[in-house]
Amino acid sequence: MAEKKPFYITTAIAYASQKPHIGNTYEAILTDAIARYKRLRGFDVFFLTGTDEHGQKIEGLAQQKGVTPKEYVDDIAGQIRQTWDIVGTSYDKFIRTTDDYHEKTVQKIFQKLYDNGDIYKGDYEGWYCVPCEAFFTQTQLQDGCCPDCGRPVKKTKEEAYFFRMSKYQDKLIQYIEEHPDFITPESRKKEMVNNFLKPGLQDLCISRSSFQWGIPVPIDNKHIIYVWLDALTNYISALGYGSDDDSLYQKYWPADIHIIGKDILRFHTIYWPIFLMALGEPLPKMVFGHPWLNFGGDKMSKSKGNIIYADDLVRHFGVDAVRHYVLSEMPYASDGSITYETVIARYNTDLANNLGNLVSRTTAMTTKYFDGIIPAPGNGTAYDEDLKKTVASSLKSYCSSMDSYHVADAENTVFAMLRRANKYIDETTPWVLAKDVDKKQVLATVLYNLLETIRISAILLSPFMPQTAASILSQLSAELHFESVQVFGALKSGKPLGEGKILFSRLDESKMLEQLKSTKNETEKIGIEQFAAVEMRIAQIIACEPVPKSEKLLKLQIDLGNEKRQIVSGIAKEYKPEDLIGKKVVVVTNLKPVKLCGVESNGMLLASGDKHPHVLFADSQTPVGERIH
Repeated sequence: MAEKKPFYITTAIAYASQKPHIGNTYEAILTDAIARYKRLRGFDVFFLTGTDEHGQKIEGLAQQKGVTPKEYVDDIAGQIRQTWDIVGTSYDKFIRTTDDYHEKTVQKIFQKLYDNGDIYKGDYEGWYCVPCEAFFTQTQLQDGCCPDCGRPVKKTKEEAYFFRMSKYQDKLIQYIEEHPDFITPESRKKEMVNNFLKPGLQDLCISRSSFQWGIPVPIDNKHIIYVWLDALTNYISALGYGSDDDSLYQKYWPADIHIIGKDILRFHTIYWPIFLMALGEPLPKMVFGHPWLNFGGDKMSKSKGNIIYADDLVRHFGVDAVRHYVLSEMPYASDGSITYETVIARYNTDLANNLGNLVSRTTAMTTKYFDGIIPAPGNGTAYDEDLKKTVASSLKSYCSSMDSYHVADAENTVFAMLRRANKYIDETTPWVLAKDVDKKQVLATVLYNLLETIRISAILLSPFMPQTAASILSQLSAELHFESVQVFGALKSGKPLGEGKILFSRLDESKMLEQLKSTKNETEKIGIEQFAAVEMRIAQIIACEPVPKSEKLLKLQIDLGNEKRQIVSGIAKEYKPEDLIGKKVVVVTNLKPVKLCGVESNGMLLASGDKHPHVLFADSQTPVGERIH
């Protein structure tokens, strides 16, 4: 037996700041579908995923919760891994950047790059976005805020170590030109080259000294290694790069494909390949920047209240239904959309009506007319030949799509084939054939062709809907072998069907939406100790003015009785400054100071709503400074 060809595939490692929503989870499902397909085709697959656990943002979140950063990431990493398990990802390794072996590898890499002269010490001054863990120049900002996430940035100046990115700029441009499939889709490649590489690369800040949660710089323990050098290294540290046993690295690197979100494409197609060039290591063969799965037309976010979680979807629809939706609904290059209504519609159309009904009708007729024994086919008619041609062309199209990572196209091809099989039933009318004893062989051929089409469909669907595929194959007394789909007719006649199962029952849309609404309205419960940690007091606004260069922000001076403070609030579109002076409001007073568009805010004004915030005014008789319990 020939040795299996290695295939190395990765997700981006998920940032361990919060529980992942279905948009985040889509990446794990997509990568899993490709990994399962490659295994089906006989490859020796190594599928890596995991969590990115260092950085200032996590340090701050841990402080807010009153736990250590390690305790915080242990909790979130557990939630992420659990989510990946819930949706059926078949990863071979789950790496955490807090793993000892990873941290040691990162330090070795830093040392090697430093010894090679690619790293030097200097001072950094620029604009820093904490959520994105990224620095920006003044010209890169949009309306004074982060160009990636739109959040406020803060001016930062600190001693830091830098990587000589510019040294490798021309080499990377040449590599991309010589390897046209390195960045895909094509639109993403053009964006990286035209917007980042050709204008010129600045040397990259790769250490921080203003916070502590990270991997120490081996030559200077006052500094920690900046998150991107740390995180990106996981793709090779997981394989044992730089360790005493690098057999996995020798076997699987370079990666065949990195599956990552389009929002972090720059780090994976510019920073990561340059780091590898500096190390003298091969570059990954392909980086695929997948689009986003949005809620309707909006990006999912807690502030918008439009987040959908994978575990909630699985609880209501089942694992394979969720996998099917996100895989079939997502275009190759443009953003996809999810709403509860569209999930229900696709469930009923694709799964209940098309797939489920086909399997149920066919197995029921086989049981009724042939005592549950798979009949032997005879000579075919024009309808039979047309069905076989559809199956053959679908198989060809399916393989072409999967080999080029057009997963949605591949899955939709299978469901088009299933629709053709349902039409075949209408064309051949087996219930009519059953009434004529002279048509027994014709009936046998029709049912065999249907069972065979279903078998082939199940095998092709196995990367996307593994549980459903296994159930179908069990009902057909068949096995999961890709080689068997190459020729129509591999299903063995004379074998009894397995136990029949209803795969998908049609959903009542109104009832399901009501159930989902009640789930959505459930609020995560917190303990009294967490609530008690939030200090809210009555304050009176004594001065108010707009924040320069901002359409949303107002700067307010407030009186808390025993002290006066300045806070900034995004209510400028709803309130005139003069209308707020003298009003009593509710303020969270024990938040750490932050800068919003360069203006310090020492507290938070409570307001309701997102697009149109409404300030929660207090009764005029309530004493200033009184704490809310």
